[in-house]
Amino acid sequence: MIVTTNELFRHAYGKYAVGAYNINNLEQTVGLFRGNLGKSKSNDDPTDPAKSAPFILQISRGARGYTDKRFLEALIRAADQIFPEVIFAVHLDHGTEEACYDCIDSGFYSSVMIDASHEELPKNIEITKRVVERAHAKGIVVEAELGQLGGVEEDIVGSVCLTEPDQAVEFVEKSGCDSLAVAIGTSHGAYKFAGSQGLHFDVLEKIQNVLPEAFPLVMHGSSSVPKEWVDRINAAGGQMKSTSGVNEDQYLPAAKLGVCKVNIDTDGRLVWCAIHRESFRDDPENFDLRPPGKLFMPAYADYIVHKNGKLGSAGQLEGVRRMLAEGK
Repeated sequence: MIVTTNELFRHAYGKYAVGAYNINNLEQTVGLFRGNLGKSKSNDDPTDPAKSAPFILQISRGARGYTDKRFLEALIRAADQIFPEVIFAVHLDHGTEEACYDCIDSGFYSSVMIDASHEELPKNIEITKRVVERAHAKGIVVEAELGQLGGVEEDIVGSVCLTEPDQAVEFVEKSGCDSLAVAIGTSHGAYKFAGSQGLHFDVLEKIQNVLPEAFPLVMHGSSSVPKEWVDRINAAGGQMKSTSGVNEDQYLPAAKLGVCKVNIDTDGRLVWCAIHRESFRDDPENFDLRPPGKLFMPAYADYIVHKNGKLGSAGQLEGVRRMLAEGK
């Protein structure tokens, strides 16, 4: 069942964060849906209520341009039918104004993100407000961004500029956005922090305190870049060095301060890379793309289960279902 992010945030606020996972292909799509139902090996695995979670499926501009956006949309529609128990939102990640309008007009997306964070505050507000007006007219919700993250991921390049709480108030009031991605120390890609640096909880708490009650906040660039997966990649011929990510134990404290959505993309890429490198290392005569895919899908599902446990969203699916049924 496809819902808006707002509906998921109403249930999550102050308790847990919803995982927002980027997908690019069939294998990621299958693994993502299985994982959010507590499944791993096959569609015949029983759904595990203690592990089942609502989630946000994200499509980046890079994913939309990788082949044709209609391929991805068809995969998601099929997965929605194959896994009817799921509850999720379909979200455009880091959209330009043009990309947002294309997604809004498609009638498929339930949520879009307009990223005009590189603009000065007045221009960011102006662009975001236009997208909000067009999206709300069709029942679609809008995420915006204030402040800038560092790092590089796909075509997203940024330098760190933490969100200022007073500007956040003005931005939300004037733009009308439904959720706000804030810069509190995270960054895109696999190389996020130096030394013991972590999230700026002091900035996050100030932002939560000045915004309207229960206003949902978003953390981008929140992969943990697990050493286990980096080591597996390097053991199979990779050359990733000095990687660093967000401590997973910081997810729930952030959720208690209003973070309802946590974006995780790099970690999924690490799983993909490790599984495929190991597969071809261990079976160098193989030239078939399917054996690595068969290994990747359950590994990705297990990774999703693990992340949902850290986010606190594991076991929340039935609660969301009851909330929707009661119309709250």
